[in-house]
Amino acid sequence: MPEGPEVHLASHFVNEACGGLVFGGCVEKSPISRNPEVPFESTAYCISASARGKELRLTLSPLPGAQPPQEPLALVFRFGMSGSFQLVPGDALPPHAHLRFYTAPPGPRLALCFVDIRRFGRWDLGGEWQLDRGPCVLLEYEQFRENVLRNLADKAFDRPICEALLDQRFFNGIGNYLRAEILFRLRIPPFEKARTVLEALQQRRLGDPGPLAPKGCKSRQKKSKATQLSPEDRVEDPPPPRRTSARIQKTQRDLPEKTTTQQPEGSSLQQDPGAFTVPNKGRKKRRQATTGHRRLQKIKGDTPSSEPEGTSAS
Repeated sequence: MPEGPEVHLASHFVNEACGGLVFGGCVEKSPISRNPEVPFESTAYCISASARGKELRLTLSPLPGAQPPQEPLALVFRFGMSGSFQLVPGDALPPHAHLRFYTAPPGPRLALCFVDIRRFGRWDLGGEWQLDRGPCVLLEYEQFRENVLRNLADKAFDRPICEALLDQRFFNGIGNYLRAEILFRLRIPPFEKARTVLEALQQRRLGDPGPLAPKGCKSRQKKSKATQLSPEDRVEDPPPPRRTSARIQKTQRDLPEKTTTQQPEGSSLQQDPGAFTVPNKGRKKRRQATTGHRRLQKIKGDTPSSEPEGTSAS
């Protein structure tokens, strides 16, 4: 469904696409549309657009010397669920083009069309914004903010914040997807009471940075102050002590105490086969230790050597 940002984009599109065009003739309405007829006809007129919340105003202004002489006419559109504006060739109208404005000759004939597939969109003559809609969130932020804070006692704010955000009297231009994005990005519980959430705005001045802080959470502004401390004010925590496992501690307790006097210089495990060795884990390490012990026995002559030929025990 088009919401405030989409309606504003549509107004920018109309102004850019139709800025250098001259329209002429009458305004055509499709026979299946239930919206009112547009009694406007001129030999030369221009089209401009403006947006406010979920409404778009289209102004038809006759050019000097156009016939018949008449005052500008304004139409206010509400897009419903699928409304949009398209500029297309006059002989290739899109389906569901329920209102059509044609360009005047010379030049190729173009048509500015209000296209609405589901036909929930509406337009009204006169150009007046709906009275039950509040100020625009995008273009009238100061008035929008004041309108909300001044009416916090209204029963509309007794409802959850996810429901109150859809009230166009206070949040003109906000719909389903925008309220979901707002609550998610500000980390506000959707079923929190609207008045409880919005009362925090009364303690903020207009223009203060930082979003609303949800109940029980710290705001970004407080967090930023903590991170902006000078290097002198920061106290580094000592590193945590290293923890050793119980198995390593037990092995260290079982090791015999050795000093430099007990261990002569140049001594090694190969020179002292009776020295205590810490058992190694893994089959590969045990195999290496066993092989080293056998080599040590061969070097020291512990293994029996073969007798020379021709000798006997007698």
